[in-house]
Amino acid sequence: MTTGAGGRGLNEDGTIAREGARDRVAPEFAPVVEATRSRILSAFGDPDAGASRLHSAYLYGSVPRGTALPGRSDLDVLLALRSAPTAEDRARTEALGRSVDADFPQIDGVGALLFDTATLLSERERHDLGFFVACLCTPLLGKDLAERLPRYRPTSLLARETNGDLARLLPLWRERRAAATTDAELLRLARHVGRHLTRTGFTLVMPHWGGWTSDLEESADLFGRSYPARNDHYG
Repeated sequence: MTTGAGGRGLNEDGTIAREGARDRVAPEFAPVVEATRSRILSAFGDPDAGASRLHSAYLYGSVPRGTALPGRSDLDVLLALRSAPTAEDRARTEALGRSVDADFPQIDGVGALLFDTATLLSERERHDLGFFVACLCTPLLGKDLAERLPRYRPTSLLARETNGDLARLLPLWRERRAAATTDAELLRLARHVGRHLTRTGFTLVMPHWGGWTSDLEESADLFGRSYPARNDHYG
């Protein structure tokens, strides 16, 4: 990541820099990434060949940022399809995730997102999923959709749009909590919710801070500085 504009996750021109890269993947996770790439090709075909339903595939999260912890971090992937995902597409993706998780103890689960390119490139998703692909996802296969998306800045518009799904997520989290039957499931849900809420807090102060970070400790620290009454460390 370039750190022009004060080293706040920005390019020299003040736009948000892409945060991950294949060369930042730690050596212990390199076999996981390669196996995932190979199994995506087996499940969906080569997107560069033209006949595949898959347009492109991406990594996101701690693995491409180089901050993943063996045995604790999950592997996150996004698959962009040429048309709307079908039940068969979802079944293939779930099977792929289960197989990678079972074969590599250095990861704690596989999270896979499945969207069609029309949705990812739509005007409605320009400052949510579009931003996600362009700035938070690392290309793994196919032609990078970021080439068809704008350069993003840490604005109030971006803050609002990236949190537009919070009202929808809250009841889903309650359902997952009610359905959880093991401590491992509860722990995984708690980590997921905690990460999401921390990032939500960060985006509230992002426009004033004038930068971007996915580091959870830094995100919490920045929120605490702006809202000390809600942060024990600064209260």
